[in-house]
Amino acid sequence: MLDKVLIANRGEIALRILRACKELGIKTVAVHSAIDANLKSVKLADEAICIGPNPSTQSYLNVPSIISAMELTNASAVHPGYGFLAENADFAEQVVKSGFIFIGPPASVIRVMGDKVEAIKTMKEAGIPTVPGSDGPLGNNPQELQAIAERIGYPVIIKAASGGGGRGMRVVRDSKNLIQAISITQAEATSAFGDGTVYMEKFLTAPRHVEIQVLADGHGHAVHLGDRDCSLQRRHQKVLEEAPAPGISGPIRQKAYDSCIAACQKIGYLGAGTFEFLFEDDNFYFIEMNTRVQVEHPISEMITGIDIVREQLRIAGGLGLSFQQKDIKMIGHAFECRINAEDPISFLPQPGTIKSFHAPGGNGVRVDSHIYNGYSVPPHYDSLLGKLITHGSDRESALLRMMTALDEMVVEGIKTNIELHADLVRDPAIKEGGVDIHYLEKKLGLQ
Repeated sequence: MLDKVLIANRGEIALRILRACKELGIKTVAVHSAIDANLKSVKLADEAICIGPNPSTQSYLNVPSIISAMELTNASAVHPGYGFLAENADFAEQVVKSGFIFIGPPASVIRVMGDKVEAIKTMKEAGIPTVPGSDGPLGNNPQELQAIAERIGYPVIIKAASGGGGRGMRVVRDSKNLIQAISITQAEATSAFGDGTVYMEKFLTAPRHVEIQVLADGHGHAVHLGDRDCSLQRRHQKVLEEAPAPGISGPIRQKAYDSCIAACQKIGYLGAGTFEFLFEDDNFYFIEMNTRVQVEHPISEMITGIDIVREQLRIAGGLGLSFQQKDIKMIGHAFECRINAEDPISFLPQPGTIKSFHAPGGNGVRVDSHIYNGYSVPPHYDSLLGKLITHGSDRESALLRMMTALDEMVVEGIKTNIELHADLVRDPAIKEGGVDIHYLEKKLGLQ
């Protein structure tokens, strides 16, 4: 087992990793920016070290500073959490070259799955169904581009190969706007990701966003922990998630599970990962793979009883998976609401000091959060304050528990989106289940 892990992240995920380390008897090092000295994870870690000024480019994205912190503290491994450097293949490579363990898949796998074009090609070879598309990066010949779009059929969507977080996407509904849309997306991709490569896919009109959680030990052993429905999104950012996804038949679900396991074995996957799909008309279409732990991982933990971060640590330490697929039992249903420091109407971030915080409780209620009374939410990072998770014997009981928990939750001093979540869990269509990825934006008048 690993003896000391450096946590290269902040906020609730840093605290989540720290707790898993403590349960395994692993010492912890918390790195932080200047403004984050009072984070709960920093206070609770065995060691803490400041790695730079407030901007993330000078701290949490500063690879030399993080490597130096590992050397200074004699850490054996680094856990990147999600965001920041979690899917940065160059960082993973540098960690290993420096003699440390990267808690995640090899850099080569991150690199392939981080390039959307290569990822789609790899998944096709592994037998996973993909959205009809250009089957490679787009060139600059207008006639060829028009021909590709005609073959796929309008509407189409132009995507950045190195994109993520909802950026680098543009929907095109007819031929007259195609060339300009491609050009604009290429320019945006170059500016945002340093890579202007784009590709084209069929734009599904009313799909759901369904993802499958996997764990693999790199030695041919891989398991799935069921699926999650993440269709409630605003500008491609997930807002509310649930597990399992409602309204999908057993045989269709099992076929998707089996294809993900086969893909893990084919690419030699290691650690936790998530296959993301668009689901429409009883068909799964692969869109991307996230080679890290997801924000919404707790709902998979709630229905399986498996600690995903704990398994990441075990796998990185060479211990392999502690169970087989036949040992995993899916029990009940779970929901997760992302609680953000943002205006519930304009969605603008709301940094400031939390004057009062009360976390809800009770049977089947879990709160993953780093905030506390008097904590100052900085303006420099993501606005996520934490996640409110509920579990029940069935979907209805889990949703009722979420309604109660949201009513109990108190965050005063700054604006949050708790009010929005309280409305969503009472929405008739959401209560019924199975809404598509456009539902929330239509409800909010953003479409």
